Amino acid sequence: MLRITMKETPETVAIILEGRLAGEWASELKRAWTEAAERVNARPVSVDLRSVTYADEEGKRVLREIEEQTGAALIATTPWTKHLVAEICGKNTNE
Repeated sequence: MLRITMKETPETVAIILEGRLAGEWASELKRAWTEAAERVNARPVSVDLRSVTYADEEGKRVLREIEEQTGAALIATTPWTKHLVAEICGKNTNE
């Protein structure tokens, strides 16, 4: 299960994810993002991944798409979510 919270202000768009980003939940994030993307304009976007516990390849693909389209800040604090962000952004975590 995945909880998706979108917080929009005149200045920013924040996407807060909690749970497992996999299967049908990756599709749901894609749907929610497609709907929200029309309203983003030039506002900075952040994606809070601190409470994500798992992401399959489709979930990573959706996050990568959001990051590539907007330059979104991907927020991570745990070793696993930091690794996830590095994987999405194409960075080598062994450096």
